[in-house]
Amino acid sequence: MKVVACVKIVPDEQDIIAKDDNTLSFSQNWKISEYDQNAIEVGAQIAESEGAELFALTLGGETVENSKLKKGILSRGVTELFSVCDEAASDADTYSSAQVLAAAIAKIGAVDLVICGEGSGDRYSQQVGNYLGYLLGYAVLNAVSSIALDSDRLKVGRALEGCIEVLELPLPAVLSVTSDVAKARIPGLKEIMAAGKKPSTVWSLADVGSEISEHTSIQSTLAPDSVEREMVIIEGDGDEQIKELAQYIKKSYVGGGG
Repeated sequence: MKVVACVKIVPDEQDIIAKDDNTLSFSQNWKISEYDQNAIEVGAQIAESEGAELFALTLGGETVENSKLKKGILSRGVTELFSVCDEAASDADTYSSAQVLAAAIAKIGAVDLVICGEGSGDRYSQQVGNYLGYLLGYAVLNAVSSIALDSDRLKVGRALEGCIEVLELPLPAVLSVTSDVAKARIPGLKEIMAAGKKPSTVWSLADVGSEISEHTSIQSTLAPDSVEREMVIIEGDGDEQIKELAQYIKKSYVGGGG
């Protein structure tokens, strides 16, 4: 059985700065998207319990060749890492990303299960997994919070409002998982050292027989205007104070006090 966890390398959001003109300055520090760490972990758990192979697949610019990030992926129970590297992929939209990932998965061959994070740590569009399932012709499901394998079928849980929905679907499949699916492991020194000896393959777009063809364009990405706190203090806990608070909220956020 082959399992592929799709992984995106993203800027560290802690270092993103909003400039005076509301444009954003992105960090030059890169990391594995936290949502994808959950995808890797549940893939590793399935691989360990079922004797499967877990491959990681990433797409991006030169950051996908960063040796530290590669070790960070391979040290989490991954058998082998495949990377598609092209600077045009650095800002690819969701459909283009899915097209390239689908081509790479086809090149890996005979993949039974593809696991994606619920969204990426930068755009968080939550669409790549759905597109990927469509392009591969696999069963596809998002918002997955638990996975159990039963022969050639999956039993999948989804946490909905007030209940857990349990569905069965056949393999092959593409699943987009939430952060509830598994707690990402913290690799130890032994795992990090071993990761350096694991195979890592870098492909170009031509190698996988795909290209980046944008279907959307970003006009601008701006931070909202900063607003100073008004520091309004309403003293007391009686009915009059509650009414005063309600009127203030209505005036401030609804647009009128009448």
